Amino acid sequence: MLALFSALGMVLTFLQTGVSDALGSAHFLLTSSLLLVRRSRPLLVAGAVMVLDVAGIAAGLVTSPTLPEAIAFYSLIRYSSGRPTLFMAVAGIAAYGTVMEFTGPGYGQFLAGGFVVAVPVGVGALVKARAELNERGRREAADAAVQAERRRIARELHDVVAHHITVINALVGGARATLAPEQEVPREALESAQQTARQAMSEMRRLLHVLRADGNDGPDAATGVGADRLPALIGEARSAGLPAGLTVTGEPVPLPSAVDHAVYRIVQEALTNTRKHAAGARASVRLAYEPEAVEVEVLDDGVPQPGGAPGFGLGGMAERVALCGGQLSTGPRPGGGFRVHARIPLEAS
Repeated sequence: MLALFSALGMVLTFLQTGVSDALGSAHFLLTSSLLLVRRSRPLLVAGAVMVLDVAGIAAGLVTSPTLPEAIAFYSLIRYSSGRPTLFMAVAGIAAYGTVMEFTGPGYGQFLAGGFVVAVPVGVGALVKARAELNERGRREAADAAVQAERRRIARELHDVVAHHITVINALVGGARATLAPEQEVPREALESAQQTARQAMSEMRRLLHVLRADGNDGPDAATGVGADRLPALIGEARSAGLPAGLTVTGEPVPLPSAVDHAVYRIVQEALTNTRKHAAGARASVRLAYEPEAVEVEVLDDGVPQPGGAPGFGLGGMAERVALCGGQLSTGPRPGGGFRVHARIPLEAS
């Protein structure tokens, strides 16, 4: 809009006064047009406007710094930072002050020329500082809300879910104590149920620790399970009736905590899905250490059971892998069965 009015004014001025004033209007039009990219290229715009203004003042096209100059140097400070920005601001003050000193009316024009640059620079710095302060306040408020919600969920888990698991554990233990010595099969089933309840309580405590942590170590970083627990996980799967094997290739290295936990949970969820949806299947787990990434693959040869209820396991896998900057692919295998494959970079995590 500023450029449009400037162009109209340039035409009217040329018709009324002649070439000299029309050139001044053309100068104003050109410097105004540069402001269209002042937010995306603030350093370039400020430098170009400064050169055009100084040249225009020296040539007599304009008598003093123009409005585009003020907007350009305000935008310079508001939308950019670093040493080049500071250098450009100082150069602008010096350049405008110098050209006004030699071309302005009387002496002492250096301060006046520098002042017309220093004012928008100061205003830009003030507005930028205030915007950054407001943004920091918004982030802190959002973080506080997240932490409050995490603490609320932790309280609910502790007061409700953990209580019920504790009751289940106690009831199963009491039932075991009432069995006769010859009732070995029910005793083994109850012992397995009690062990599962204890394991659930252990996992619950780790989840409570995660929820009450500050969340700065990455997703699920504090839960304490990782790739080193995969052999035990495979053993649990076998005990539950799922034939499973584990193959590790490459040189094992310590993984970032988020990646380490994601690897464990991916295998855990994949084996759980196999037990739930493909009874009688066999599963194999491959963990491959590479210089820049880790790969985990879980294969089974089962046939999905019809009518299985959909769950959230695959979506949870995808979220974990995405948070670590990796890629996940899941789907049926050409020869039958199902495949889960994840590749997670180490540096991005």
